[in-house]
Amino acid sequence: MLPADMVGGVSATRAANLEASSEALDTFVKRVDSVLKTLEGSAGNPAKVGAQTIRQTSLTSGGPDIFPEAHGLYNQYKRVHDELTQLSRNLHLQIEAIGIAVQGARIGFDNLEEEQRQRFWAIQAEVGKSQDAADGKQRTGTGTKVRA
Repeated sequence: MLPADMVGGVSATRAANLEASSEALDTFVKRVDSVLKTLEGSAGNPAKVGAQTIRQTSLTSGGPDIFPEAHGLYNQYKRVHDELTQLSRNLHLQIEAIGIAVQGARIGFDNLEEEQRQRFWAIQAEVGKSQDAADGKQRTGTGTKVRA
């Protein structure tokens, strides 16, 4: 049975706890912007992660029959590198989306500039496609699933 103050929706106490002051949202936006700026300047920047590769010939100059272990090592390196690059990109996009969402929470999503609203939904679509692709790899067995 629900408490009397919760019938018909969120309790008044919980609603008050959900309200965020403009100052709190401004502080949070600044923190998100700072994290995004730090990420962009770090080695975790998607472009920098993607650029850090090795060539297959660095491990072996022969075909896969000459030294199959080296080819296996390279294939695993390539898979992990691709996944880290995508993870870095998704992290970057999600931090950007959080910044837009917080701004929307402060002034109302409908009051955001059209460009910001479109960017928010484009980020969500892009991250969703990336997740769907990763899920598809796991279902078809072309990727590996880490188990805890």
